[in-house]
Amino acid sequence: MMWYIEIDKEAIPYRFDMRLNGVTWTFEVRYNSEYDFFTIDLYRGEESIQVGEKIIYGQPLFADELSGVRIMPLDLSGNADRVGWNELGETVFLYLEGGEYGELAAESAGAGSRNVD
Repeated sequence: MMWYIEIDKEAIPYRFDMRLNGVTWTFEVRYNSEYDFFTIDLYRGEESIQVGEKIIYGQPLFADELSGVRIMPLDLSGNADRVGWNELGETVFLYLEGGEYGELAAESAGAGSRNVD
């Protein structure tokens, strides 16, 4: 069983909170339409931890900051190898690996987590 973070591209830019390993993190999702890529900012409370982390296929997000949990952009079907507008949320998802996942709350309806069998 795998979980992923669902991104609502139509709601971008937006923020959502998620508990990972007992810590509440705030994520802010952005899109660069000129170069077709996404970034995510990471906050703990009001403290900015990492700004402008580019979502790169197959590379964990915030690897140094999220102890014990990995957020990995992947396409389980094997059809995509990049994370652009046409891929994210269609074939590429932000999968959660390791750790414990808690509730997810969004400032808009643009975030959710799903289980993948």
